This record gives sequence, structure tokens and C-alpha cells, in this order.
Amino acid sequence: MKVYFDASRPDHQEALRALWAATYPDQELHGLISDQWKEMGWQGKDPSTDFRGAGFISLENLLFFAKTFSTSFQRLLRKQGGKRADWEYPFAVAGVNITFMLMQMLDLEATKPRTFVRSVFLQMLSDNEWAFDLLYCVAFVVMDKQWLERNATYMEFNDVLKSTRAQLERELLMDDVLQIEEMPSYSLLS
Repeated sequence: MKVYFDASRPDHQEALRALWAATYPDQELHGLISDQWKEMGWQGKDPSTDFRGAGFISLENLLFFAKTFSTSFQRLLRKQGGKRADWEYPFAVAGVNITFMLMQMLDLEATKPRTFVRSVFLQMLSDNEWAFDLLYCVAFVVMDKQWLERNATYMEFNDVLKSTRAQLERELLMDDVLQIEEMPSYSLLS
């Protein structure tokens, strides 16, 4: 989590290329700096400027989502399903914000658990190294579901993110939820 995205690192460049290939397998990427990135919901032609506080893990989260739950990933990317707003959230930047929200919610930068949600999650993580990535995917589909239910606009993104966090916290604290796959919202993934 403390690894910032570094556009000069070959492994970070390769991860960006892999995200493009997983997202648009039939479309050639013209360069790591290209207007094509805007199609995915980056703010400009250089996605490296959008990682901010979430760092390299946010790229890894997007890549995991694209490869593991490609149907859900593509549905959200293409804004399929439901009555969509005229001014939608930018997909990739929303993904970066979801990573950052999860890092805050789980208090992952603290040396000792300060919240019960964090303690519960750390147990899940000890049982499954992919727990954070899976929670990320659940968070993304929950956020989109709430977006649609509220008929939200871009200006309401932070409110939707807050209610997404609250729902995730409730589900993580359910007595019968011992792993991410047991969260009720996990069923939204395909």
C-alpha cells in the first residue's frame, strides 16, 4: 500500500498495459500516454496522474477486477444496466477512490487495529491473501448499485461512496460473514 505509482518503473508500465489489454482485448493501445485512456474513465491522457494517495495498489485492484470478474467489470465500465445519469462517474478514477476508501475504512496504515472492522478484515486476510482485492470488487459493484438506486449524478459521488462504506462495514460485521465470499453483496459479482 505504500508503493506509489511510478510511471518510470517497467513493472508499473507493464501493469498499465495489462489493464488496457484486460479491458480492451481487441483494441491496441497507442501508448502509455494517449487519449485512449479517457475511454476507461481516467481524467486525462496520462493515467499515472490519477493514482494520488491510493498508489499502485489501486491499479492492481482494477487489474484484479478486470481479470477475475470480467463480466461485472465490463458492465460497470460500459455503464450497462439501470437508468444511468447524464453525467456519470469516471470508471477508472472511481476505482482509485474505492481503493482509497477501503484503505481508510480498514485503517490499514495503523500499526495496531483500532476498529473492529479492521480486526475482522485482518482475520479474513490471514485466511485469504486475495481478501482485499475481493472486497474491492464487492465495493465497486455495491457503489454502482447505490449509484443507480439514488439516480445519482457526478456531484453526489462522495455521498454514494460514504453509503457504500457504511454498507460494507455492516456486512463485514455480520455474525455469519467469515470471508468476503459470504458477504451478501458478493452475489452481485459475475
